[in-house]
This record gives sequence, structure tokens and C-alpha cells, in this order.
Amino acid sequence: MLKRWRIRILLFLAVLGPGFITANVDNDSGGIFTYSQAGAQYGYSLLWTILPITIALIVVQEMCARMGVVTGKGLSDLIREEFGLRLTFVLMVALVFVNYTNVVTEFIGIAGSLHLFHVTKFISVPLCALLVWFMVVRGDYKSTEKIFLIASVVYIAYIFTGVLSQPSWHDALLATVRMPKESVWRNKDYVYMAIGIVGTTIAPWMQFYLQSSVVEKGIRVKDYAASRLDVIVGSFFTDLVAWFIIVACAATLFVHGMGEIKVASDAAEAMRPLAGDYAFVLFAFGLFNASLFAASILPLSTAYTVCEGLGLESGVDKSFRQAPFFYWLYTLLIAGGAITVLLLPDATLIQFSVASQVLNGILLPVIIILMLLLINRSDLMGNYKNSRLWNLIAWATSIVVVGLTLVMLWGMIPGH
Repeated sequence: MLKRWRIRILLFLAVLGPGFITANVDNDSGGIFTYSQAGAQYGYSLLWTILPITIALIVVQEMCARMGVVTGKGLSDLIREEFGLRLTFVLMVALVFVNYTNVVTEFIGIAGSLHLFHVTKFISVPLCALLVWFMVVRGDYKSTEKIFLIASVVYIAYIFTGVLSQPSWHDALLATVRMPKESVWRNKDYVYMAIGIVGTTIAPWMQFYLQSSVVEKGIRVKDYAASRLDVIVGSFFTDLVAWFIIVACAATLFVHGMGEIKVASDAAEAMRPLAGDYAFVLFAFGLFNASLFAASILPLSTAYTVCEGLGLESGVDKSFRQAPFFYWLYTLLIAGGAITVLLLPDATLIQFSVASQVLNGILLPVIIILMLLLINRSDLMGNYKNSRLWNLIAWATSIVVVGLTLVMLWGMIPGH
């Protein structure tokens, strides 16, 4: 029995990476801003969203990992083969634009977090841009994945921040499993914040990156049970971190009526006199780690996706000469994101952060529906296509995401 469990643990550690990394990158600068604002404005009353979000994240990520293991192909590669080059090209153009706005948001997080320690963005942004570029271009898959795994574990800083904020654990846990009072649903801002929390958790780029990573790691069908566990553990950990971010801001900023947050770094600065220097440092450090981490992954995900969709060579194990388009696209996204943050005024950058979340919400339903059409093809998936129960959960998830997106867009129309 002991030997069997030891083998299972070793197998899990061997495939650990794609699911854990992808889920944790979702707690990026935009995600931290959303969770911080939720806690600062509404206290514990939005914690109930974390449980359904976790289920939805596990469902979507599991489908991507399963398609990667069974087909041995990335998601954009499958979309091109099954739906044609024209749709794939349009989708790739849209994804590059959406991901560019996300990369800008990550560099906003880098600039804001280091500004708390009196480092100007004209130093922090160029240095960090060079760091993430060098790490991927000069590394290989194994070394890059190890760095990303370490960065994922650093998110535990937010758990410590939540503990240091000395929340009411009873109220927080109760709010997690109980729906709020009916009166809150008459508050339009509360409804949009709930939508924002759901929308910031599952981003379009995540599905492409996860499936590409599973393929590049070479995970086989016989190892899939461990890969699925990787996805589940990653999803649970990232949403646990999100829960603690909301709790930390609810126990400090909300309690003292400090609900006005414009960027994620505002939460760390406001928290300092309320929860102490340790909480401030941990929150600021967590924001820097999350932003730098995502600034590496987002351009990498985009480069993988576009190259697969267009049938070009890709992969960090290949040299610049072997995969020039892959590395040039990665380089341009990093340079473009960094330069945008350096040139534009702060007020415009805040609008960029909001726009990136909106664009994610618009594109996500399209990606989920294409995934569902692919994973239910017997000729592609064989015995590994979705079961009836899994289809029910997956389609319900996609319908909810579509509905939330439509509600969000409707609310953006003047007069509504």
C-alpha cells in the first residue's frame, strides 16, 4: 500500500506544472485588483462566488488538459484543423489584441508594486521586461517551468496577509457557504462586481496555454489521472489565494470605510496603517510576483497559440533560429506592453486595466464553445470525450459565462 502511494505521488510530481501554473497565473494584476476591490467595497459578502468559480475553473481546465493528452495537439492547432484557417486567423488576431491589453495590465502591476518601495516605473518596467524576456528566450522548458512553479508557490504570501489582517473567521466562512441577503441584488454595482469576480477567473489565454504546455511536456494518456489532479490542485490553490485576498481587504479596508481602490497597489498602501508593515510588504510582494509571473506567461501563451494556429514552429526548447516567429512575437508583446506603460499617463493605464477584463469576457464564451464542440468528437477523443454529466456541467458553465458577458456588455450601454 505504501509503495503504491509513493508511486502515485512521484507520478503526480512528474506531471505537476501545466495545470498548477496556468491556474495561478490567473491571479494576475487584474485579478488581484478585482478581488481587492470586492473585499474593500463589500466586505465578506462576495465570498460565496469562490465555490462556483472553483468548480467552473476545474471543468474548463480539465477539458483542455484532456484534449492535449489524448490528441497530442494544442487547442489552436485543433481549431485550425477542424474549423479552418479563416476562423483560426480571425481568432488569433483577436487573441493577440486581447492579450496585449493583458500584458499592459501586468506591467502596470509591476510599476505599481515597486512604486510602493519608491522605485520609479522608468527603472522597474524596463528591467523586469528584460528579465522575463531573458528567462524564456535563454532557457529551456524544464528550467522555465521550475521558475514558474516557484513563482506559483509565492502566492502563499496572500494567505499570510489574510491571516495578519485578523479577520472574523466565523463571518468569512459563513459568507463563503451562504448566499447574501436578497437586498444586495438591487445594488447594481454589487451585481457587476460579482460578474467581475467570475470573469477575471477564467481567461481565454489560459485554455490555449494549458493545452500547449501539456503537449510540450509530453504527458501521455496513461499519466492523465495525475495530470487531472494537477489541474484540480492548481484550481483549488489559486481560488484559495483569491479568497484570502478578499478576506484581507474586507478585514482592513472595508471595516475602515476605505473602499476606493483604483489599482491593486492602492490596497497594499491603504492596508499598511491598518494591518501593519508585514501585511503591507507581503501584499506588495505578492502583487509584484503575480504581475511579473503573468508578464512572462501571457506573451508566451500568445506566441504558442498563434504559432500553433498558423502551423509555425514554437516552443521554448527550440532556438531563436528554429522558431523565429515564436520568439519575435513573444519579444514584441513584452516590448509593446512595457513601452505602453512608460508612455501613457496613469489615468489612461487604469482604463487599460478595465478594458482588458472586458475583452477577456467577450472572447471567453467563443473559446469555451469551440472547446465543447471539439471534445465531443468521437474521432478526436475516442473514449475520452465528455460524459453526459460532464457535458451538462460544461455547457452550464459556458451558458453562465455567456450570460454574464451579455449582462456586463448591457450594463456598459449608456442609460442602463
